Amino acid sequence: MQEITRILRPRKRERLDKYLKEAGIALSRSKLQGLIENGNVLVNGRRAKASHIVHEGEEIRVLYKKAVPFTVKPENISIDILYEDESIIVINKSPGMVTHPAPGHLTGTLVNALFYHCTLAGGSGKRPGVVHRLDMDTSGLLVFAKEEKAHLALSKQIETRKMKRKYEAFAWGNLELKKGIIDAPLGRHTLDRKKMAVTPLSSRTAKTHYKIIERFGDVTYISLSLETGRTHQIRVHLEHIGHPVVGDLAYGGRRKLSYVDKDRFKKIMSIMKRQALHAKSLTLQHPLSGKEVTYEAPLPKDMQNLLSFLKDIKTL
Repeated sequence: MQEITRILRPRKRERLDKYLKEAGIALSRSKLQGLIENGNVLVNGRRAKASHIVHEGEEIRVLYKKAVPFTVKPENISIDILYEDESIIVINKSPGMVTHPAPGHLTGTLVNALFYHCTLAGGSGKRPGVVHRLDMDTSGLLVFAKEEKAHLALSKQIETRKMKRKYEAFAWGNLELKKGIIDAPLGRHTLDRKKMAVTPLSSRTAKTHYKIIERFGDVTYISLSLETGRTHQIRVHLEHIGHPVVGDLAYGGRRKLSYVDKDRFKKIMSIMKRQALHAKSLTLQHPLSGKEVTYEAPLPKDMQNLLSFLKDIKTL
């Protein structure tokens, strides 16, 4: 952050907070009001209220911090490219990789790797070319834009729900129905702001469709598709119905449930060091040709190993 001091001299009468906004200080009105309340705005050397009416001849001194434009550092990191042309690039993200730079993860992200390989366009700041994201420990398909027009077109498909994303996961327990819809609103967890929760408070509509692929008694292999794309949606929804994603530390997937054999639980946890969730399929309208295209990514090694283990014990 860059610290800035500005000295202003108004020429007409109006509210202090409104004047600051019109004077070109690039902050929201609520943030400007916060500056005033915290004493970072002085009128003739004294603190003032947001409702103060400024007059011609007054000196207004403003101290605030402005975000310095972030530059993504290109890094030579191996990535799995499934498709690329002049407008888009489709990646099979490995588990453990953050999608784009964020506090605590400014390097080593997928965007850092892509900047070494190609140019991304659209988006802003730490998210150039980013259309949608996957959690760090979720593997699978992501599309990035290499042109501004492509970013606008793909973002519109996300907004209008025309981009289709299908996932595969292993969930604890034996889901009662062969297929169903989890319709439960999601918002920030009231106690842990890094987590999401099913809640009626400050929440957004969230719908997840699921279908059973195969049952293994205390674990179910399922296919899922998103009608909405909320943060941690699949993980929270499956925990909400009592069937958390196997291996999910944040949402109950690493706690042994009463019906799971102790030795089997230990073996499964040794196979899955992260949540058993994979973005398997991505269908979109190509921004240049307009044709509908589908990309698929095979299960990563750890989920393949889990599937093999479950099949082996099923035949015993």
